[in-house]
Amino acid sequence: MLERDPRSTAEKTDLFRAAFPGLDHVYGTYDLGSGRSWQVKQPVTDEVIVNHIMGRKPLGRYLLTGTHTRAVVVDYDDDVPDLPIEFLNQAAHYEVPSYIEVSKAKGFHVWLFFEDDGVPAVKARAVVKHILDEVEHNVEVFPKQDVIDLSRGEYGNFINLPLFGRLVLEGRTVFVDPANGLRPVPNQWRLMEVFHRVSESVLDEIIEINEIEVDCPRDSAVSLVLGTVEQGWGLPPCARRMLAEGVTHDQRVACFRLSVHFKRQGVPFDIAVAALREWSKKNRPSGGKRTITATEIKAQAASAFDKDYRGCACDDPAIAPFCVPTCPIAIKTAQGPAASSCQDG
Repeated sequence: MLERDPRSTAEKTDLFRAAFPGLDHVYGTYDLGSGRSWQVKQPVTDEVIVNHIMGRKPLGRYLLTGTHTRAVVVDYDDDVPDLPIEFLNQAAHYEVPSYIEVSKAKGFHVWLFFEDDGVPAVKARAVVKHILDEVEHNVEVFPKQDVIDLSRGEYGNFINLPLFGRLVLEGRTVFVDPANGLRPVPNQWRLMEVFHRVSESVLDEIIEINEIEVDCPRDSAVSLVLGTVEQGWGLPPCARRMLAEGVTHDQRVACFRLSVHFKRQGVPFDIAVAALREWSKKNRPSGGKRTITATEIKAQAASAFDKDYRGCACDDPAIAPFCVPTCPIAIKTAQGPAASSCQDG
């Protein structure tokens, strides 16, 4: 019997979004009658999440955000509970907690969650596949890819999310307790609050101890950043140089300005963040400073996307070293504000 949770709809929406992250500009859904599924190229708004929770329209998430993921799902198609329990126990052997969900029609999903900044999907998938090999299970793993090229419109495959209201009433799309006969966890929302998130260092240790071969995907900097540079996306020369070369000073300022350019060109927020994470790997901070973190990148991008900034900041010390004299924006800026079409708004 499921408990009634006192949280407001807004609180549940925020908790659900945090628990099941993925691409924010596209999602999947399906028809309850026919089972037909399709992609929706629209943002994952609060309304989309509420409709899922209330049982109006199901929501599927694309878990892979470029090279990283914050969740992996093992998809068991058969109603054989011993299989997901066996996987859960083997994962626990490596101190990797996992959570069993009864899926929408039949079978089970086993969810594994990772640290808030995400982990390289190639590592997470390699560890999960190793565990599956040990228990000799041949099942699908989501995400199905190690990397996707967001700049070229790749999304991967979506996974249907838990707690679809209409099916919750039937005891499906809920998390169950393997220690209690796979009965539904009484308070699903409280469970979401305490999902254990595995760090990349734990994955690295498992990979090293078990000598797991990790097939490195194609150079993510090429797929997410240089691919962006090649296409241009209408970026000015200074931005293209920063993306291609990385920076040594003022990483947060550079990150903010690149985010402004991405937004101006209509690049979705999550794609911008993914590209900037790859860009940060090229940075060579001077003075022994550390590279900008994923959390800082997301914060700078969020600030840039929050308002309608239009400036190119050609005279900013963080941008000036990358300025190209033949850049039309720089020429107009030198001629004065009246000639420049790139001003903060």
